[in-house]
Amino acid sequence: MARSSAFIVSLRRIQALLIKEIAVLWNDRKTRILITVPPMIQLVIFAFTATMDIRNVHLAVYNKDHGNHGQELAQRLDGAPIFTRLIFTRNEANLRETMDSGKALCAVVIPQDFSRALHAGTTARVQIILDGRRSNTAQIVSGYLSEIIQTYYSNLSIAKHTSHAAVLKTAVPLVRHWYNVNLIYLWFTLPCLVGIITTMITMVVTALSVAREKEMGTFEQLLVSPLTPAEILTAKALPAFIIGMFEGSVLLAAAVFLFGAPMAGSLALLYASMFVFILSITGVGLFISSLSRTQQQAILGTFIFLAPAILLSGFATPVDNMPDWLQTATLANPIRHFLTIIRGVMLKDIGIADISANLAAMLLISVCTLTIGVWLFKRGLK
Repeated sequence: MARSSAFIVSLRRIQALLIKEIAVLWNDRKTRILITVPPMIQLVIFAFTATMDIRNVHLAVYNKDHGNHGQELAQRLDGAPIFTRLIFTRNEANLRETMDSGKALCAVVIPQDFSRALHAGTTARVQIILDGRRSNTAQIVSGYLSEIIQTYYSNLSIAKHTSHAAVLKTAVPLVRHWYNVNLIYLWFTLPCLVGIITTMITMVVTALSVAREKEMGTFEQLLVSPLTPAEILTAKALPAFIIGMFEGSVLLAAAVFLFGAPMAGSLALLYASMFVFILSITGVGLFISSLSRTQQQAILGTFIFLAPAILLSGFATPVDNMPDWLQTATLANPIRHFLTIIRGVMLKDIGIADISANLAAMLLISVCTLTIGVWLFKRGLK
C-alpha cells in the first residue's frame, strides 16, 4: 500500500513538471513555430532535392559519320527523355569548349566509319566522354547512354537476321523492379526523411530541456523541490518524446497522402518501431543535455551527433559500400536501424521477424543512453 501511494505521488510530481514543460514550449511563439513549420518545409524541399534521379541533362554529340546509322543513332539520343537538350558540335575544339564550360555533362562521338562498320558487320565503336567533376551523375548517365547504344545495336542485329536462333542471341532481357516498379526515387527518399527530420526535432527539444534550466538559473529550484533526479529527467524527456511522435505522424501522413508514398506494411508495426526509435533518440538528447551547461552547447552537441549519424545511416550512401569497421560502427546508430525498418514496412511489407534485430538494437541503445544520461545528471549534482 505504501509503495502504491509513493508511486502515485511520484506520478503526480512528474505530471506537474510535465505540464510546466509543455506550457513553456507551447507559450514560446518561436519554439512553437520551430516545432511545426520547419519540418514540413524541410520535407518538401528535401523530397525534391535529395534525389538521385537524373533529369535535364545536356548532351553534346559530335557526329563524324555522314551515313544513315550515324544520323539514326543521334535521333535515338535526341528522343531519350533524360536528355533535354542535344548540342551538336562541329569539331573537336568545339566539343572541348562545350565540355569545359559545363554546357554539357557528357558527349557522344560517332566516328567516321560508324555506318560502314555496321554495314560490313564488324565492330562499330562509339566514344562516350563524361564530366568527371560530377562523377556519380556521370556514371548514371553513362549507363543510360550504353543502354541506348546497345539497344540500337540489338535492333539492327534482329532486323538483319530472320532465323529464330539469331533472334535469341540478340534478345534484350526484360527487367522488373520489385517494390518500386517505376523507380520513383521519392519512394526511397520520403521514408528516410520521416526518420531524419523526426530525429532532428526530437534531439533539439530534448537537448535543450536540461540545458535551458541551467542557463536560466532555474535548475537549482528543481533540485530543492521534492522531485527526484529520475523524476526530473522523466518529465524533461516526455515532452520531447510526445513532440517526436507527433512530428513523425505528421510527416508520415504528408509522405503518404501528399506525395503518394506507398504504405504496404502494418501501420501498427511502424508505430511500435517509431516508439522505440524516438525513445533511443530521446536518450541521446538527454545524454547531450546532461553534459551541456548552456543552450548553445546543447545545440552544438546535437549537430555534432547528427552530422555523422545521418551520414552513417545509409540515407546518402549504402552502408554496404562502407569499410567493414565503419559498418560495425553504424550498429550503434539508431537512425540506421529505423531507416531500415521504415523503408521495409512502407515498401516491402516486412513483418516483425524481419525487423526484430533492428528493434533489439534500438532498445539496447535506448537503455544505454538513458542510463548514461541519468548517471551524468546525478554526477552533475554532486
